[in-house]
Amino acid sequence: MRIAIAGAGAMGSRFGLMLHQAGNDVLLIDGWEEHIDQIKQHGLQANFNGTDMTVDLPIVSQTNLEQQPPVQLVIVFTKAMQLEGMLQDIKSLLTNDTKVVVLLNGIGHEDIIKQYLPLENIFIGNTMWTAELIGPGQIKLLGSGSVVLQNIAPGQEETAHKLAEILSEAGLNARYSDNIRYEIYKKATVNASLNTLSTILEANITTIGNTHTALDIIKKLIGEFVAVAAAESIVLDLDELVANIEKTFDPAGIGLHFPSMYQDLIQNHRYTEVDYINGAISRKGQAYGIPTPYNDLLTALVHAKEDILIKGI
Repeated sequence: MRIAIAGAGAMGSRFGLMLHQAGNDVLLIDGWEEHIDQIKQHGLQANFNGTDMTVDLPIVSQTNLEQQPPVQLVIVFTKAMQLEGMLQDIKSLLTNDTKVVVLLNGIGHEDIIKQYLPLENIFIGNTMWTAELIGPGQIKLLGSGSVVLQNIAPGQEETAHKLAEILSEAGLNARYSDNIRYEIYKKATVNASLNTLSTILEANITTIGNTHTALDIIKKLIGEFVAVAAAESIVLDLDELVANIEKTFDPAGIGLHFPSMYQDLIQNHRYTEVDYINGAISRKGQAYGIPTPYNDLLTALVHAKEDILIKGI
C-alpha cells in the first residue's frame, strides 16, 4: 500500500519505519528542512529498543509535492497547530479514495479535518506508542504501544477495521473502537498529566512518578477532565485513568521516556500543543461553567516557559 506520513517527526518516523518494514510503499512528508536533508543524505537513523539501524525512506517537503503521485492512505502526525497547513499542502496527493487517519495528541481535531475532506474518508484515533527525536534524521524508539481508531462517517466501519489490520501487520497493535471520543479523552489525560509535568519539571516519567506531589496533582487534573467529559455525555472513570498513568512510571516500560512536549520545548525550543490538551479542557470548562484550575495553571505555566525559552524573556 502507498502510504504518506504527513508530519515525519519522532512519532511519524516511527510509524513510517514500521510500515516500511512491513512492506508498504512509505513516503515521509515534513516541513523541517534540516530533518529532510539528513534523511535524504544519510537515511533515517533509529535506535530501536537498543538496536541501531539506518533505513532508507523517501522524504519530501510538504511544500514540494508536485512530482508525487497520489497515495491510498495518509497518516497525519503533525503538531496540532500545524494540522490545517498540512492539510492544505497535501491536497495534490489525495483522491476520492484516499483515506486519512489522524492520530494527533489533543481534542477536537475532527472539527478542522472535516473542512478539507469528505467525512467518509476521515478516521480519527490516538496512539500510546512513544518516540523521541534525538536530532535531525535521528530517532529513539522505546517500549511497546497501541493504536485505536474509528470512522467518523457511519457505514465506514469495515474500512476502519481494514486500516487497523494494516497497522497491526506492521506491529503497531491497532484496533477498532466504537467509542473513539472516550479513547481520545483517555489518551488526553495522559498527555495533560505527563507532557506538562515533564516540561515544567524537566524530568522523565519515572522521576515525575517518584515525586511525592505528582499523584495528587494528576488526580485533581484528571478530575477536571472527568467533569468536562461528563458534560459531553462521555463517561470517564477517575480511578481507572489514574491507574493507567501510574503504570507509565515503571522504568522498565516507558518511564525513562521524555514526552513530546518536553522534546518540543526543552530540547528544541519549539512551541507546544498545550492549548489543544490542557487548554482545550480550560476552554470547554469555561463554556460549560466547570472550574478547571489545575488545567488553567498548567497551561499558563507551559506558556510562561515558552516565553522564557523561545522569546528569551
